[in-house]
This record gives sequence, structure tokens and C-alpha cells, in this order.
Amino acid sequence: MDKLPPCHIRFARRDEWDDAMTLVWETFLVFEAPDYLPEGIKSFENFITDSTLKRMFEMGSYQMLVAVLGKKIIGMITLRDKTHISLLFVEEQYHFRGVGRALVARLCRYLKNEAGERRITVNASPYGVDFYHRIGFKDIGIETLSDGIRYTPMEMQF
Repeated sequence: MDKLPPCHIRFARRDEWDDAMTLVWETFLVFEAPDYLPEGIKSFENFITDSTLKRMFEMGSYQMLVAVLGKKIIGMITLRDKTHISLLFVEEQYHFRGVGRALVARLCRYLKNEAGERRITVNASPYGVDFYHRIGFKDIGIETLSDGIRYTPMEMQF
């Protein structure tokens, strides 16, 4: 696959929440939902449409970085509990072009430089496990099923 033209990675603006969550949902349906039972799909939908989550984002306690190409959001990553990746999604046509890796790297730089953190965790979906391994994450537990959501707990030191 061709290398991605330079995209800009920055903290999301308040007015970008809906576009980012649309990207998340559409990408989830293609790459994640096939691995989940209906309960897991509904749990995920409830999570990303929860008004509390959006309020947390608006108040700055649920941070989001976006990858923007031109004026279009092509990827996003969110941080909860100061060091945990909550969501990481990249639009399908930009998979395997460095967007996810760049989002994680930018988030790690922020955590190291602004928060003094040296580790990050994620509950990786079945689809995401190989990606996280490729960029340096290690399993810290076995695959778990909770509310229909399958994930493997992982961490990376940096």
C-alpha cells in the first residue's frame, strides 16, 4: 500500500465529536462487529453514543487526537484515565499507511512530555491485537469477554 501523504495530527475540537464517532462506528461495523455477538455490538454502540462520554470530552477529561487529511478526519484516538487508549480507529482506505502508528506515537509523546508518563495501556480488540504487537505493545492478560466485547489487555513502556 502507498505511504500516506502527510496528515496533521492534533487534539480534536469540540465540533468534531460527531464526525469522529461516525468514523468509529462505520469502521467498527466493518472490522470489529464480525467478531462480536449482538450483545457486544450493542454494548459498543451504547458506549460511543453515551452523552456522558461526550460531556467528558467537552470538559477535557476524555481526550481525543485526530488525524486530518485536508479537512477530513481519517483517524482518531482517545485517552481515558490518563494512560489508557479507549478508542483507536482509522478509516478503511487509510489502513496500513501509518495513520494508527502516528496517532499512537503522538499520544505517547504527549503523555511523556506533558504528563510525565512512561507507559500506556489498551484493551485491544481481536482485529487490533496484531497492530498493537507490531508497534511494541505486550499482552498483560488473556483475551477477555465483558458485556459481549472481546479484548486483550496490553501495555507499552516508552
